[in-house]
Amino acid sequence: PIYGTITEYSPGTTMVLKQTSGPVHYRFGKKVVYVGRGGKELDPTVVRERIKVGVPVHVHYATEGPDMVVDRVVLDED
Repeated sequence: PIYGTITEYSPGTTMVLKQTSGPVHYRFGKKVVYVGRGGKELDPTVVRERIKVGVPVHVHYATEGPDMVVDRVVLDED
């Protein structure tokens, strides 16, 4: 997983994370799972409230051509 702080966020579309190497752009896959640090899947209401600019997260992604496509976002808290 890659760790960073969200600097741009378009729900269901893209996310930019500030990482030590600079900003990195990610595209969301068709199915993205949002979980807390303990691994429990987050309710959609919680996702809307807590996944936003300034929040630190870990992302799991796959490379599809030039894109990094996110399939899992881990919030750094439960």
